[in-house]
Amino acid sequence: MIPRYSRPEMTAIWSQETKFRIWFEIEAHATDALAELGVVPKDAARVIWEKGGPAVFDVDRIDEIERVTKHDVIAFLTHLAEIVGPDARFVHQGMTSSDVLDTCFNVQLVRATDLLLKDMDALLAAIERRAFEYKDTVCIGRSHGIHAEPVTFGLKMAEAYAEFSRCRTRLVHAREEIATCAISGAVGTFANVDPRVEEHVAKALGLAPEPVSTQVIPRDRHAMYFATLGVIASSIERLAVEVRHLQRTEVLEAEEYFSPGQKGSSAMPHKRNPVLTENLTGLARMVRAYALPAMENVALWHERDISHSSVERMIGPDATVTLDFALARLTSVVDKLLVYPERMVANMDRLGGLVHSQRILLALTQKGVSREDAYRLVQRNAMKVWDSYQQAGAANVDFLDELLNDADVRAALSEEEIRDKFDLGYHTKHVDTIFRRVFGRA
Repeated sequence: MIPRYSRPEMTAIWSQETKFRIWFEIEAHATDALAELGVVPKDAARVIWEKGGPAVFDVDRIDEIERVTKHDVIAFLTHLAEIVGPDARFVHQGMTSSDVLDTCFNVQLVRATDLLLKDMDALLAAIERRAFEYKDTVCIGRSHGIHAEPVTFGLKMAEAYAEFSRCRTRLVHAREEIATCAISGAVGTFANVDPRVEEHVAKALGLAPEPVSTQVIPRDRHAMYFATLGVIASSIERLAVEVRHLQRTEVLEAEEYFSPGQKGSSAMPHKRNPVLTENLTGLARMVRAYALPAMENVALWHERDISHSSVERMIGPDATVTLDFALARLTSVVDKLLVYPERMVANMDRLGGLVHSQRILLALTQKGVSREDAYRLVQRNAMKVWDSYQQAGAANVDFLDELLNDADVRAALSEEEIRDKFDLGYHTKHVDTIFRRVFGRA
């Protein structure tokens, strides 16, 4: 977690202070349950809350103890005993370190996910607003980076909205999968701690009891969680790359907001670079990179080892903090995106009407011309326009004129029938249908 790509609310979840506070709550709730079961005195459970509840745990002191014990949970329990006094001996009865560590990790992941869901709601709201703003703004669709047929800029936004809606649904499921608690003791048998303790702690922390743990919560849950974050990052990159392409000088149909006083280059004062979306591409790579070690954590030895521990201490904070920042940055990009409808029309017109080639092809086949012959007739006229575009940077040969002057085409189609196939509205007639599918309204 580097400050440049971190936001305070998310980083606070992963602070040492927050971690030790959650550790205390796990231990104190477990002691409450043990007291109800008659395993420890109820007065001791009350004292643990009274003294530990308002305490500020000394991170430096815990670190000092750990330098001797070489065990972080023992160091914390030793410090807690310094605060609570003799009744601290009833803390951690029948529990193992993983009960505390795994349950805490999942609490942190759940809290982080709740922030990520808020981020996604803000992003979806921004995308929806821009989609309706440009619902009918015609621009060229591209396949292989080459002009294909007309779409609208609103449809581009609708595509993004639908994708991030799916991402949000996946994240909700990932939250459900990760929201489990294990208080099952050594090797997960509950030999020294009653299963009702786990149920009590889980309820207190808003988790579900892990059906079967081996001393650790099964890491397939975490693998799916971090894989979900990776998919969301890929969707972020997809929209970021779209903006980067649209901002290229030769295209310039949209661009990132360029604020007053902003500088694009240390050497070239004219530059307005897509730095935010380039940054998002890089951040997406990092979030995806955390998915693989999470998957490799699944195959632990027997009932447990700690090969996953060092991994999760890094990927837990880094993946969630980075994705939180990326979602917020993408929301800002979408919200402030500069869109140039006139440039969209100009770019589309540069190919002299070639975007209507499929309609002519289909019209010829419907008049009895074989598909092979129809393709040949349309392509030979289209290539004239294409060649003129390559030479001049804008077509100085008009596709419509070429078709009207082609005797073979005219043998099948009248002038009126040919001109009718150059109607842009034909390509956007189902935009409302798509919007109803995506947004429930048009």
